[in-house]
Amino acid sequence: MTPRPDVLIIGAGPSGLVTALWLVKQGIHIRIVDKAKADVTTSRALAIQARTLELYRQLGIAEDVVSNGHKIAATNVWSEGTHRGRIPIGDIGSGLTPYPFIHIFPQDQHETLLEDRLNSLGVQVERHRELIDFTENKSSITARLRTTDPSTDGDDNVETCEATFIVGCDGARSTVRHVSGVEYDGATYSHIFFVADFEGSGPSLNGEAHVTFNQSEFMLLFPYDDSSRGRISGAIDDETAEKDTDITFEDVAPRMAETLKLKIDKLNWFSTYRSHHRLASAFRKGRAFLVGDAAHIHSPVGGQGMNTGIGDAINLAWKLSAVIKGQAGLSLLESYETERRAFASQLVNTTDSGFNAVISQSYFARTLRTYVLPYVAPLLAKIDYVRHNVFRKVSQIMLDYRQSMLSAGVAGYVHGGDRMPWAPVGDIDNFENLKSITWQVHVYGEPKPELTQWCLNKNIPLHAFPWDGQYQTAGLQADAAYLIRPDTYVAVAEPSGSFQRFDRYFEDIGLQWL
Repeated sequence: MTPRPDVLIIGAGPSGLVTALWLVKQGIHIRIVDKAKADVTTSRALAIQARTLELYRQLGIAEDVVSNGHKIAATNVWSEGTHRGRIPIGDIGSGLTPYPFIHIFPQDQHETLLEDRLNSLGVQVERHRELIDFTENKSSITARLRTTDPSTDGDDNVETCEATFIVGCDGARSTVRHVSGVEYDGATYSHIFFVADFEGSGPSLNGEAHVTFNQSEFMLLFPYDDSSRGRISGAIDDETAEKDTDITFEDVAPRMAETLKLKIDKLNWFSTYRSHHRLASAFRKGRAFLVGDAAHIHSPVGGQGMNTGIGDAINLAWKLSAVIKGQAGLSLLESYETERRAFASQLVNTTDSGFNAVISQSYFARTLRTYVLPYVAPLLAKIDYVRHNVFRKVSQIMLDYRQSMLSAGVAGYVHGGDRMPWAPVGDIDNFENLKSITWQVHVYGEPKPELTQWCLNKNIPLHAFPWDGQYQTAGLQADAAYLIRPDTYVAVAEPSGSFQRFDRYFEDIGLQWL
């Protein structure tokens, strides 16, 4: 008999699979279902940001993602069919992260890798199974699931499943969100966009990214390799969009040839869509949680959507684990919405502004895109401060939870709620210990004897790093104690290096297991 799951996960895209993986790695029994079949072949989301790769080290898959993906060396700017400039990217975030580059890894390959890793842990995604609805009682939820496999029929199509929590990773049309009665505020952009997966040739298929800004349109090309495979997306011009018939690849192919000198040899797939910007009014309703597109959706500017959903999943998973294991009360789960909705709201607004600038048809915006940006952007990219600042934002390594109830203290320039800075010294990598999904303490310098004893008593790993000037450069303070959460964010930065603040912290947030 299949044991009762602690967590029922609806949806097996990247955010659902990551939620499942983090929970299973922490010993939590889960069940994950998806109404779709497994053979996803379309490469929707592409960019894997540095922060996601850092966290993927906890699953042991970061290097697999890197070795099977493609590193973007530069972005080329075109205008009206002429190559205007090249912006070197390379290791744009050098010194900030072990993954200082922009990385492309198609979503179909990404999902296969995640699901294979989940299978290796003894968990299978149950396909052709969708959520009908669910009810909640004092200590659990009861969901009704329907089998969508056309080979089955009758009353056997519907079953019930009881779980302690339900997590909706079921996309923009989330059933979990709908049943929970959570509003999904926002709007749909008026423009129609296209995306095409192809093999081809031409000067713009050189392993680098290419963007073209013309008077009335833009196109963005990302390569999958150094030669012939890629994905191109862009806005449909008004004249084509007003056609009475369906828009086809043949409608946009001529502009690809004109603006990017691109020759398409093989079209793998093509689709059109409208982009949305929406934010759920709540990320939690009782024992139900929303993750990824079920909670927020925005324009594809900056390659943030999938990475943000993965961040949601990791943030939620360690908290669910603590509650299920009896190490914390339900109040800990309140911090999920506090931390993740604030970032999602900011992201929706930021990408909305960027998206409007890209598609605006005003005279000023069109002139800026066509005649100014192609020349100014390569010049700005030569300034280290600009390059690093852009990378910090796009890569999500700047994301912090300083305003969270789970964050306290400041030592050096590092606050509670910050991502622990990456500070390698020689052969010593302070991120190596962060591969473990556990609470831990870092001291850069000499730990106090009483702190060492406290960590032993509480069974919390203590990692001490001999002091070096590189740590000060990274913002760390000598002999301070940094309590780090299972998701590698700093919980408490204690400048004195004493343990008493940690005791008060665990009492304040209700972690009773220590």
